[in-house]
Parts: sequence; C-alpha cells; structure tokens
Amino acid sequence: MQGVLNGFAVIAIVIAVGYVIGRRGSLGENGREVLTRLAFHVATPALLFTMLAKADLSLILSPSLLVTALSTVVVAGVFVAVAAVRRWGVGRTTIGALCSSYVNSGNLGIPIAVYVLGDASLVAPVLLFQQLVVTPVALTILDLAEASGTRQTWWQRLLTPFRNPIAIGALSGVVVSATGRRVPSPVLDPLELIANMSVPAILIAFGISLCGSSWPGGRGADRVPVLLSTALKSVGQPVAAWALAAGAFGLHGARLLDVVVTSALPAAQNLYTYASRYRVGERLARESILLSTMASVPVLVVVAALLG
Repeated sequence: MQGVLNGFAVIAIVIAVGYVIGRRGSLGENGREVLTRLAFHVATPALLFTMLAKADLSLILSPSLLVTALSTVVVAGVFVAVAAVRRWGVGRTTIGALCSSYVNSGNLGIPIAVYVLGDASLVAPVLLFQQLVVTPVALTILDLAEASGTRQTWWQRLLTPFRNPIAIGALSGVVVSATGRRVPSPVLDPLELIANMSVPAILIAFGISLCGSSWPGGRGADRVPVLLSTALKSVGQPVAAWALAAGAFGLHGARLLDVVVTSALPAAQNLYTYASRYRVGERLARESILLSTMASVPVLVVVAALLG
C-alpha cells in the first residue's frame, strides 16, 4: 500500500507543479509544446538508449512477459474493434489503443514493484516489451497516418520506424546491449544527464495541459473513447492478465501477483507526448491517463489484497 501511495504522490506533485506553471504562464504560450518536443526528440530517446544499453535482453523470454503481451493485444484489440465500428480514425484509434494497454512501467511501475512486489526488476520485461515492440509499431502507424496525404515510395514507408527519434534511441540501445559493448563514460554521462529531463518534462507538460481543461470524461466527442480506454486499462487488462496467467499458463502465488499488478498500472504519461507530437487524440490521451491513474489506486489495492 505504501509503495502505491509513494509512486502516485511523486507523479501528482510534479504534475501539480506543471499546472501551477501553466496557470502563471511562466513558460509562455508555447511552453507545453517546447517541453513536449524536448521530451520526444531529445530526452526520451536518450533515456531509452541509456536504459536499454544496460538491459538484460534475456528477460524478454519469460512466461510473465508472454501474458503481458497477450493481455496488451486483447485490450488494444477490443478498443480497435470498437473504433473501427465507430470510425474514430487511424490516429485517434492508435492513441486510444495505447491508452487502453500501455502501462506506466517506469516512473510508477518501478516504485510500486519495489514496495508491493519487493523487486524492481519485475517490471523490466514489461518495459522492454513496450519499448521494443509496442512503441515502434504505434509510432510507425502514427507516422504513416500523418504522411497519408503525401506521396511516399515503398522504400520511404519501410524506413519510417528508423526516422523516429524514440525508435532510434530504443533500437540503438538494444544493439549495444546485444553486442555486449560498453558505452564510454564521456559518451554515456552526458546522455544520462539529458535522459534525466525526460520524465519531469513529460509530467510538467502534462500538468500545463490540464489548465483550462474540462473534467475528464465529460461531454464531447472524446467521451466514449475516454471512458472505454479507461475501463479497458483499469479493469480489462488486469482481468485479462489474471485469466491468462492463471488459466492458460498456470501461474500462481507471487508470479500471478506480479503479472496482475504490472497489468493494473495506469496508462503512461508519455502517451500524451505522442498525442501532442502528432496532434491527434490529445484530449483522449490526457483524460484517459488522468482517469486511469485515479482508478488504478483502488484497483492496485484490491489486487494486492486478493492475490498478495
């Protein structure tokens, strides 16, 4: 319980700082956009590179990760199916699917893993899966949707993932880890310094975006997508993970708790950065993240009580 509250308190304080900055206009009219661009093009690629360059890629091959991957596909698939029927558009659907299934495995997942599960490394497989598979695929779809009005050759479309700074940072880190090479300190140290800006920039930009916003889940074109993605993220994904882990893979005890807790984490704040960068589904991302974060507190407490 303490880990859940600690993790949420840290995030809430930084978002509140962003909100105050936005209310005061301290960064000017373009402050949020500048922070978003800084996070997307510079800080987050550096963070992914420094993190994945030192990661143990063997963690990818685990039953727990397979459960996480399948539960991600299930809930994202439900959102995509509804979106296809309702014709919400490719970009909006992609953001909504991410908000339904992409967990906050970093700045929330790590402290919760430490205090609730007793081991920070338990979120590593989820983090690797999201950064190596989900993020490149989603950003490629967003890139292609953004360029749909322009004429592109098949070669340009094929190279789309390799022009995205976040994908480049993640893939570069994987190459370094896979080859077993060590990054020299004169290169790694400044990258780590830049990487430290990523999470604060994302959270402050998110806080600024809340200024003047309506209550999440209120009336408007995004109400149904917001409520659907929040329900899938907060309830659908942990239930799917529990059913798959216990029923299909026979996990129980601590291993079952690990999988369900990580699946019950709220939507990650960096999803708002993606929505803002591509100028699609910004309200959907902002409100889904906020609502799923609020809902995940009682959900995580219930999961820990039932399975702990």
